[in-house]
Amino acid sequence: MEREPMRIREGYLVKKGSMFNTWKPMWVVLLEDGIEFYKRKSDNSPKGMVPLKGSTINSPCQDFGKRTFVFKLTAAKQQDHFFQAAYLEERDAWVRDIKKAIQCIDGGQRFARKSTRKSIRLPETINLSALYLSMKDPEKGIKELKLEKDKKVFNHCFTGTSVIDWLVSSNSIRNRKEGLMLASSLLSEGYLQPAGDTSKAAAEGLSDTPFLDLSDAYYYFPDSGFYCEGNSSDDDVVLKEEFRGLVVKQGCLLKQGHRRKNWKVRKFVLREDPAYLHYYDPAGGEDPLGAIHLRGCVVTAVEDMPDSKKCDVENNLFEIITANDVHYYLQAASSTERTEWIKAIQAVSRTGK
Repeated sequence: MEREPMRIREGYLVKKGSMFNTWKPMWVVLLEDGIEFYKRKSDNSPKGMVPLKGSTINSPCQDFGKRTFVFKLTAAKQQDHFFQAAYLEERDAWVRDIKKAIQCIDGGQRFARKSTRKSIRLPETINLSALYLSMKDPEKGIKELKLEKDKKVFNHCFTGTSVIDWLVSSNSIRNRKEGLMLASSLLSEGYLQPAGDTSKAAAEGLSDTPFLDLSDAYYYFPDSGFYCEGNSSDDDVVLKEEFRGLVVKQGCLLKQGHRRKNWKVRKFVLREDPAYLHYYDPAGGEDPLGAIHLRGCVVTAVEDMPDSKKCDVENNLFEIITANDVHYYLQAASSTERTEWIKAIQAVSRTGK
């Protein structure tokens, strides 16, 4: 019986159409032998598939100056496929896994995560999922910090040394060498993510071990709200802290309801940190009617509305897909205003938490 290909990574990316210069959010699934993309996460059959055998990947991709965090996958038949991630770390994670999958195909090997336990001989009694939850415990787990290196500030992360220290203190391992094996397994299974050039290089196989027991190798939990910001001095950090909660943009937009699919005017307020887009009754009232969490979201212009009639003002529609797969459809009064909202939301989704 033929084995089903392993799912390595999945999530929403914005994909460029193959025939027209349109970019639309797609649910993308990276398999061991190819990439499938769906119109929605709930769809049973993909809209297309790109085989990885003979493919090459290019990142960063500078083909589209107005779009950031784009990578290009060129299939064996020399057909280019362009994908846009929501922020830098997400793009790098996709590129890293796709490169690994292509290398495994070329070398006639299985993808590394499938053989993690066998390769490092972890005891079968170790439950990585339970260990991960213990590591994230607010009281007894690994403390998330703001760390600075090479004029960059890494938020909500920790060092490789602190991970091994925690494993030793929690009696999960007998010594630091065993800790490196366990931490490498957590990294390969996706429970830890590398942050910064040092840890990323090791994860890509440029070191003796995938995980580094070093104080300058940074890591983070994938759902922690990690983000990296460039800074030229300590004053920049202080300035950002002072202006947390700053209103980045506000104004009225049309919003489609989730249940009745009707459109109503709402006043929207976009704040820098935390990364939320709150909406209010434009007639007044201090309490918001709701909020859209923007960290890790995908936002893009759309040309048509599925399962709904358009509003009176044609076009100028855009869609926000949150990290929890909730879809919000909004409409601006003009194309210029739509572009301004999209740019502002994209910026906040990458830097807010």
